[in-house]
Amino acid sequence: MLSPEQAAAAAMVAEAKARGLALTGPDGLLKLFTKNVLETALNEEIAEHLRHERRQAEPGRESRNVRNGTRPKTVISDAAGEVGINVSRDRESTFEPQIVKKRQRRLTEVDEIVLSLYAKGMTTGDISAHFAEIYGSSISKETISRITDKVVAEMQDWANRPLDPAYVAVFIGAIHVKVRDGQVANRPVYAAIGVTIGGRKDVLGLWMGTGGEGAKFWMSVLIDLKNRGVADVFFLVCDGLKGLPEVVTNVWPRTIVQTCIVHLIRNTFRLASQRDWDAVKRDIKPIYTAPNPDAALAALEDLDEKWGKKYGAMIRLWRNAWEEFVPFLDYDVEIRGMICSTNAIESLNARYRRAIRARGHFPTEQAAMKCLYLVTRSLDPTGTGRARWTMRWKPVINAFAITFGDRWPTAETY
Repeated sequence: MLSPEQAAAAAMVAEAKARGLALTGPDGLLKLFTKNVLETALNEEIAEHLRHERRQAEPGRESRNVRNGTRPKTVISDAAGEVGINVSRDRESTFEPQIVKKRQRRLTEVDEIVLSLYAKGMTTGDISAHFAEIYGSSISKETISRITDKVVAEMQDWANRPLDPAYVAVFIGAIHVKVRDGQVANRPVYAAIGVTIGGRKDVLGLWMGTGGEGAKFWMSVLIDLKNRGVADVFFLVCDGLKGLPEVVTNVWPRTIVQTCIVHLIRNTFRLASQRDWDAVKRDIKPIYTAPNPDAALAALEDLDEKWGKKYGAMIRLWRNAWEEFVPFLDYDVEIRGMICSTNAIESLNARYRRAIRARGHFPTEQAAMKCLYLVTRSLDPTGTGRARWTMRWKPVINAFAITFGDRWPTAETY
């Protein structure tokens, strides 16, 4: 048995066939259906506004406002292209339609589709061609640029929004984009992901650098986070970002800087011959699985004794990273497993790279940041990824609450 929606659709298809209408095209069923739906919705809106149906005003009522005919209007539908509709008017001109607002020429869904396609890596030219091919409507590249420019103010509000007072972990990583500023040059863009005390993941911000960042740059980034409300961070996890560890304690004195263990291991193999990888893998494992820092140092000395002469650079890699490597060894297994890697930020950066790959380069810094913000805006639309993340972090959050009990925000401070 057909549902009411299916029965209505079947009736419209039958009517279209009887009238010789195609399903798509300039005079097809989709255009007719869109017109009917919009005009029906507009009629319902004006009936609610006037408090009576057409020609059914109650005698003696206070208001004398009634319908005053219709005016033609053409809108662009995401599925049917240009659609001509008749918008009802009222005598006192107080009716404000919502389904198709005054001066609105393009249905909202089109804007959302454009932003979604742009966030997924399509250029303005790609989107224009996509609309012409799929929807049969012409949207210029300039119009698409204007649509995406609408998010600039939203992006600025997002970049300045207040943040939580405490985060159990903040992960920082970088990607490179090409920006034409006189000439095309690689520019680093840094992203930070924070994990709240409830286990929720949040992209805290995006910052564009020049390529020669040091302590001064990182101080400005951390001060930005602090000014937006971040009073404490338990762990800050990064991978070889020059100048960052030196300034963290100036902003958050009790924050522990942790280097990414996964990246440290990867870089170890880059400094060793492939034929020795299996042996090196066995010999470095006692370092990062050690029960405490002293045991890890003993394992490093064993590694130096066995491989130091052959792979001196590999040993120097571990010794240079030692101060940022050992902190996680002081904590239990739950905490270790979640703070030893920047995989969270690497996953985000992979999404960013997919979006920027098709563009080659950006005309301005703002265009690059707009693209990355739209990717951020479109992450996890169903919320399933966020739910999985929070569930995975629950045991870690419980361990953090015990380990950092003296710093754990209370109901009064949070």
